[in-house]
Amino acid sequence: MKTEDFEELLANCADEPIRFPGAIQPHGVLLTLSEPDLNIIQVSANVGTLFGHAPESLLGQPLHTLIGAEHAEAVRGMAAHNTFADAPPLHVSLNGTQFLGLLHRHQRVLVLEFEPRLEDFKPRALSGHVSNLGKMLQRLQSAKTLQALYEISVTEIQAMTGYDRVLIYRFEEEGHGQVIAEASAPSMELFNGLFFPASDIPEQARELYRTNWLRIIPNAAYEPVPLLPKLRPDIDQPLDLSFATLRSVSPIHCQYMQNMGVLSSMSISLMKGDKLWGLISCGNREPLLVPHELRSACQTIGQVLSLQISAMEALELSRQREEKVDALALLDQAMKASQNNVFDGLAQRGQLLMDLTLSGGVAIIEDKQLHRYGNCPEPSQIRALHRWLQQNGEPVFASHNLAALYPPAADFQQVASGVLAMSLPKPVDNGVLWFRPEVKENISWSGDPNKPLALESSDAGMRLRPRTSFEIWKVEMAGISTKWSHGDLFAANDLRRSALENDLSRQVLREQQAVRARDELVAVVSHDLRNPMTVISMLCGMMQKAFSSDGPHTSRRISSAIDTMQQAAARMNVLLEDLLDTSKIEAGRYVVKPVPLDVSQMFEEAYSLLAPLAMEKGIDLSFNTEPGLLINADPERLFQVLSNLIGNAIKFTPRQGNIGISAMSNGEDIVFSVRDSGEGIAPDQLPYVFDRYWTQAENNPTGSGLGLYITQGIVQAHGGKIVAESELGRGSEFRFTVPRVAGAARN
Repeated sequence: MKTEDFEELLANCADEPIRFPGAIQPHGVLLTLSEPDLNIIQVSANVGTLFGHAPESLLGQPLHTLIGAEHAEAVRGMAAHNTFADAPPLHVSLNGTQFLGLLHRHQRVLVLEFEPRLEDFKPRALSGHVSNLGKMLQRLQSAKTLQALYEISVTEIQAMTGYDRVLIYRFEEEGHGQVIAEASAPSMELFNGLFFPASDIPEQARELYRTNWLRIIPNAAYEPVPLLPKLRPDIDQPLDLSFATLRSVSPIHCQYMQNMGVLSSMSISLMKGDKLWGLISCGNREPLLVPHELRSACQTIGQVLSLQISAMEALELSRQREEKVDALALLDQAMKASQNNVFDGLAQRGQLLMDLTLSGGVAIIEDKQLHRYGNCPEPSQIRALHRWLQQNGEPVFASHNLAALYPPAADFQQVASGVLAMSLPKPVDNGVLWFRPEVKENISWSGDPNKPLALESSDAGMRLRPRTSFEIWKVEMAGISTKWSHGDLFAANDLRRSALENDLSRQVLREQQAVRARDELVAVVSHDLRNPMTVISMLCGMMQKAFSSDGPHTSRRISSAIDTMQQAAARMNVLLEDLLDTSKIEAGRYVVKPVPLDVSQMFEEAYSLLAPLAMEKGIDLSFNTEPGLLINADPERLFQVLSNLIGNAIKFTPRQGNIGISAMSNGEDIVFSVRDSGEGIAPDQLPYVFDRYWTQAENNPTGSGLGLYITQGIVQAHGGKIVAESELGRGSEFRFTVPRVAGAARN
């Protein structure tokens, strides 16, 4: 047979509709009921054999025609209050036999199942077992180790149920599973410690185990009983039997059981949160139907065991973390004490890094530097592996079978079959890589793991059949290291977090030092330059008196040059002040000294200073304020804000334009506005007007781009806000707020 044909059969097996078999196991009867009238809409074909009613005669009939009015009302009450799990099961006598009725609702239909009621179940009295459930649960809770917990569970369930074999099967990350505890009769083949391939329990079967705590097959050699009609009449689709106790199972699974030498089975799910952790699997050589009450007790054990496993595993994980804390603290200190960078600090503690994860070797990479301790691959191999890890993109990576993911690792698997690695998001190569050597060991499988399924011919052609051999099959594992534990992964993640914090702290410190150095430089330069600029201005004034602009041509030229020098010196002084202000704003050290100010008086001073500049361009300059407005502001700084905004407006407003300055109260603030009829600011530039070094290029050849940035800083230092609005060709408006004097009168 071609490989692709075999793969197709495998795919068909994986897609087998195990939730919609259209049939049940023959030891009970199943009905589906419509709501709210409780009419029978489907029935299993064996209702005639077990209940003495022809299936066709029941379809469409009310439930009471089969089980009587009293029991039908009990079903109605359970359905109305959704008490499927809490309500006691129905006890009915039909055709001379006692039956137990179980009810559930799924996908908007009621499913009622009947199974024989067993009064004389062996090996022990049923009532005795259920009454002892509390003591049994106490024994489970008293277990000191996980293994003791497993052993108590399988022993108690075997004694309660009488199954020939009870085992606990744990799923591994890779998909296969291992038997980790077993209680078996002397005649049974032992499976404890053996591994089973993932294909023994396909993915969709695992999903059913995840959503349904318990499944039972009393006799694997049964003939399925079909449902009548085959499809649900209300939706014309097969009935979903996911939660039906009587659900017929895959014929491949039934054959698998018989190949294993058992005819009866019961499986109880073990959950960790919402994930399937494992199974309690029970098997018996002969057919065996465990009563419902005892199954419920076993399910309770499974639920308690699940909680206990989760709790004890959590304690174990906590213990593993605690073991790493001291070493992590020492490594954190080493990173803090490092003169250069965090990885240099780690490179000084190579042995401690190896002890942290019980590794055979460790490599520390920082740009061109590579430090190796213990048994490690060659430098070129480490660099190549590190590049692959960086492309992989995981901050922390772990594998105990590296060659399976990174084939070049086969060349150094003796020293590095396993790798645990972490790196930081830095522009240079960096990382810590721990290595574990190959550990050759024999893994015992139940049968050949490479041949979990076989083929056989049938009337319909070739079909899959489950394996027939469960003999121990030893496989030598190559290229495998000891697995990295949860504690190892925690250590790598925590070390990365610590390294990241230390690295960021260093970056912040360096940036703070750079800012301080810049501020100090600006202050020194500004101070040292201010005195020479003052001297230059004074000397220019003295020289100006000696050279009159009314004198000879040479004198006029010298006088003009002196004017230019004075203007340049004045501009230099303004720039020095701006640089100082900018430095203080960026460092968060800009300080204002607010005092009560009369807005009207401030406007008068601004008008007297700026009106001459406006008159030169024929610009109408108007100031308007509500009477009696008092603000809390630094007079010099606020005057600087008004001067800058009004000065800009004059600069960018064409001749014969107008500029309006106003102030009005708004709650606890005074809102100032400077509006002009100038050229406006382009929409794409408007969001950036308060950025450093932004400047309107046209009509502003001498602009430094710091004025509005400093203006914003002064307003914010007062606790206010500043915004700009503009429309090309229509002008601009700048509005800012300043706090009102507390208790001042409001108009």
